[in-house]
Amino acid sequence: MKNIVAITLNPAVDKSSIVDHVVPEIKLYCKTPRFEPGGGGVNVCRAIQKLGGNSLLIYASGGLTGNRLQELLDYERLDHQPFPIIGVNRENLIILEESTGQQFRFGMPGPVLLKKEWRQFLHELSRSETSPDYLVASGSLPPGVPADFYAQAARIAKRRGSKMIIDASGESLKEALREGVYLIKPNFREFRELAGKDIKEESQVRAEAQKIVKSGQCEAMVISLGAAGALVISKEFTEHILPPAVPIISKVGAGDSMVAGIVLSLARGKPLRESIIFGIAAGTAAVMTPGTELCRREDAERLFKIMVSNTY
Repeated sequence: MKNIVAITLNPAVDKSSIVDHVVPEIKLYCKTPRFEPGGGGVNVCRAIQKLGGNSLLIYASGGLTGNRLQELLDYERLDHQPFPIIGVNRENLIILEESTGQQFRFGMPGPVLLKKEWRQFLHELSRSETSPDYLVASGSLPPGVPADFYAQAARIAKRRGSKMIIDASGESLKEALREGVYLIKPNFREFRELAGKDIKEESQVRAEAQKIVKSGQCEAMVISLGAAGALVISKEFTEHILPPAVPIISKVGAGDSMVAGIVLSLARGKPLRESIIFGIAAGTAAVMTPGTELCRREDAERLFKIMVSNTY
C-alpha cells in the first residue's frame, strides 16, 4: 500500500458531554465528559485507522492541551509526529441536549503560530526522509499562518512527487488551487464560496466545477451534498453518486471520514471512481454513529458493496 501523510496546524482536544436541557442564565449540570483527539487532519487519520489502514499525522502541538492530545493519540495507537509550538492547542466543546437530541458545537480559535514555526513546519515537510504518496491537508489554519500555507505545501508535494488532497475552505483553498493539487472536497456551501457565484442548480455546479478541473487547478473535485451523496467532477468523468438511505444519528466527522475513505482506497491502488464511492460510503457510515464517533469499518464496507452493485 502507498503511504499517506496528513498535516494539520490547528488540531484540538474535543471535550463532549450530555445535559438534559440547554437553558440560559442557570447552571447546567453535565454528565461525565469525554475527551477525544480532534481537528480535520487528526480525524482523517483516525478514520483511516478505523477503516483498516495506516497513515502518519504531522501536527502542531503546544501547552497542556498539546500534551493531552499526544496522550490521546498514543492511547489510540495512531502513528503521529508532533511539531512543537510555543502556543497552546485549542479545546473544543460539544454538548448533546438529551431532551431533544440536538448537538451544540463550540469551536475555539487556535493558538497564534509564529512565522518561524509554520516556516519550519514546511521545511521539515520538504526534507523528510520519505515522500508521501498522498499528502492530505485538512482543517482550518490558526492565526498567524498565511492563507497560502496549503499552496506552499502543495508546491513541496509536487516537487517531491506526492499527490495532494485538500479539505479546506475560503482563501486557503483558493490559494492551493492556484498552485494546483490532485483532489479537493468542498461541501456545497464551500463550493459556492469558491465559485463566487449564487449557484443554486446542479447544472450550474457542474459547469463551474468543470471549469476549475479543466483549468488544471485540480484533477478531481468531490462536492459533498450531505444525504444527497456527492457530485464528482474529474478529467475522466462527471457523476452524481447517491449513497443508500441510512438513519442519521450525528453528522460529526462525516466529511473527514469521506476524505479518509477516498485516500485510503487510492493508496490501496483502487481507481479514482471506486475510491470516491468508498469515501462516500465511509462518510455515510459516519452519520450512523452517535456523538463524535467516526465511521465504523463494517458499516462502510457494507454500504460500499451496496453502492457498487447499484452503480456498475
